[in-house]
This record gives sequence, C-alpha cells and structure tokens, in this order.
Amino acid sequence: MCEGPRAAGKRNAPTDVPSSKHRAGYDKDNPPSTGGDPVGTTIEIGGGGALQWGNGEYGVVLAHGAVFDAASWEDQATAIADQGATVVAVEDIAPESIAAAVAKLHDDGHADVALVGGSAGADAILQLASQQPDLPDQLVLLSPNRVVDGLGGEPKLVIASEDEPVAHVSQQLADSSPGVDNEMILLPGSAHAQNIFDGESGDAALQAILERLAN
Repeated sequence: MCEGPRAAGKRNAPTDVPSSKHRAGYDKDNPPSTGGDPVGTTIEIGGGGALQWGNGEYGVVLAHGAVFDAASWEDQATAIADQGATVVAVEDIAPESIAAAVAKLHDDGHADVALVGGSAGADAILQLASQQPDLPDQLVLLSPNRVVDGLGGEPKLVIASEDEPVAHVSQQLADSSPGVDNEMILLPGSAHAQNIFDGESGDAALQAILERLAN
C-alpha cells in the first residue's frame, strides 16, 4: 500500500436513507432472517447481545452507527467472514463493550483483531483505540465525527462521502494519525457511514474494506 492517505475513484452518489433492514430495532431473542436462516449467531458480550459470523483466524469487531443495530452489518459481516475471519457485531457500541468483544476474540484464540465502525460506532472505536493504542490490529472507520489524539501506529482506513458535513473530519484523521499506512477514501455523494452501503458506491466501499482486512 502507498504511504499516507489516498483517494479512490468516484462513482455515482449513493443515497442517505438506510433501508428498512438496516434500521434500529434488532431483537436478540428474535433475530431477523434471510431465506429462513438466522442472521449471524446470537452471542453475549459483557452482558449484552451481539452477533457472530464465521470461524476464521482473523478477528473483526463491528460497531454500528446510532440509527443502526448489530444486524445492519449482515451483508458486510458475511463477506468479511467468507474471506477467513471471525466477525462480531456488538449491539452496545460503548467502548467498554467493544473492548469486551476484542477480549472474547482474544480468549477464543484470535491474536489479531480489527475494529470497524460507522459514525457513532467509529467514534467509540476511536475513543477505545486512543485509550488502548496497542489493542487493535487495524482500524476501519466510516464517517467518523471527530479527531482524537493518542492513536497507535496501526493501519487505518477512513471512508466518507465527499458532500457529507463531516467529510473533513475523515481527511484530518487520516492526515494527523500516527502510522505510515493510513488511507483515506472519499466517495461521491453525501451518504453518511453505513448508508454508503445502500448506494451505488456501496460495492466500492465494501471492496476497499475487504482488501484492507485481507492484508
């Protein structure tokens, strides 16, 4: 990968409106399903609910945005798991819950764990990573809302839409964070965080994430 932030090629602008399956309201006792199959496996993390996909060597923790839920990661989590990862999406996106998910993956034998978050979930990951800079193997952040100090030198991928109000935050974060493998991808349109996956730039965003997590 190139040193420093990079920009990706542009596609048509995605929508800002989450699809119905991506809205909040996940019931861990009655998880939604596709084709009659459960969406992930329901597990408990630090006393709260979470979903798990896959059984690969690499660990990945997903933290959703404020208007989303753990099940909103279904498509992305399945794709990440299919390339050899164990993926956990937490329902509670507090830094403590994310840390508990990392601890579970470590206890289960996953030495390296990446943290992936959108909007409020990205902010919680940044808070945790600034407090424990040696914890994540890498960070993938969709439309973070703030810049933090104290991050480690782990690789960082930051994705945002060029016309969303917080796009400048992503650029500042990629530019100012320590480490030589920090990448910034700016996509066309104004979709924020996980809403990007519902638009025409969704495939490009997912492909960039998969490529990052495969390295």
